[in-house]
Amino acid sequence: MLFNKRVLVFPLVVLALILGGLASSDTSTDVWYQALNKSDLNPPGYVFGIVWPILYILMSISAYRTFKDTGRIFFMQLIFNTAWSWMFFSFHMPLVALLNIWLLIYLNAGLALKMFKIDRLSGILYSPYVIWLLFASYLNLFIVLNN
Repeated sequence: MLFNKRVLVFPLVVLALILGGLASSDTSTDVWYQALNKSDLNPPGYVFGIVWPILYILMSISAYRTFKDTGRIFFMQLIFNTAWSWMFFSFHMPLVALLNIWLLIYLNAGLALKMFKIDRLSGILYSPYVIWLLFASYLNLFIVLNN
């Protein structure tokens, strides 16, 4: 029996959550981040800690259900997703992070549409991630333009 690669979705998503979280785990004491001019729409830090795990669960379910047709692009976007936290929070490169998130939006909007065509429920479950990326892009752009 061949190894079913789609079972990798769940552990790799958890790994991405952990690695991304390591870069952004304590923004309340990050002097650089606290000094930034942020949008009035910037949510308090705890909101991110609630939203991201939910999004990762929804993403995982969608990727698992459509893996045969979306697995490669899903794993690729997961790398860029994790890299964003490091670019922004650890390396203090908001412009590079912004370009990264725009790439994420492009990849994931296409991925959501593909999922929707393959399995409607997967496309629906994946859509909040794309919407959150758009919002995060706005927050990132605000920081780039106002700092």
